Amino acid sequence: GNPELPTAVNITWSSINFKTILQWQPKPSGYFYTVEVHGQTSDTKKKCILTAETECDVTDVLRNVRETYTAHILSVTSSGMDNFEEPPFAVSEKFTPYSQTVLGKPEIQNYTQKGSKLNVVFQDPLTPYTFPNGSFQSIRDIFQHDLEYKLYYWKDQSSGKKDATTKSHKFEVSVDSTKNYCFYIQGIIPSRRENRNGQESMVLCTSVGRNLLDEYGAEVFIIIAVIAIAAITLAIVLSVILCKRKKAKAAREKEPLNGV
Repeated sequence: GNPELPTAVNITWSSINFKTILQWQPKPSGYFYTVEVHGQTSDTKKKCILTAETECDVTDVLRNVRETYTAHILSVTSSGMDNFEEPPFAVSEKFTPYSQTVLGKPEIQNYTQKGSKLNVVFQDPLTPYTFPNGSFQSIRDIFQHDLEYKLYYWKDQSSGKKDATTKSHKFEVSVDSTKNYCFYIQGIIPSRRENRNGQESMVLCTSVGRNLLDEYGAEVFIIIAVIAIAAITLAIVLSVILCKRKKAKAAREKEPLNGV
């Protein structure tokens, strides 16, 4: 082997919705890396053979998502894989996709606020894995009853949040019919010890009954009021000036009559 070759350090697993990337350091110079993925019950699989990169997409060899894996990152020369001696390598931490992949952002499809009801319909994030017919599996297809979603909602321009939970694709919550609401959704795996909460969806707000004060804020109205007061003041000042000028002109016109 080549025990003098540097071995990988800072090995990390990065996984969102079961798309899993293995990353490490340093950048190789004069040698290459080859990744071996070892499962507890599955055969060893090689990925990214003789790569000069410091990351490797290992998604397709982690299909048994409940399996626990470790990765061996081998440091090899271009001919190092042909001999019978084991090259130097570094071993990653253990990784179990089912319990460690991060839940991605749910996609909000539509929402309505009618009267005192806020309805939100959303879609599960998809995974890279497919069914036999070629369609992509969603995280719900894999997690099934372990997956639930939480809706966080609050009155627009307020800080007090409420929340609701569902295992379906929609929420219906009671709200104040005279107020607009903002909200976001987050996937959750309650059975997990770590990574229980997924990524948050984008924040959206309803616009039912939105008045000008809600739309533009009090600052704009203050500015408008100041401008209005200034305009009124200017009009009054101009009126006074014009009135004084008119009186002065009338006085001047009367002066010759007084002298006769």
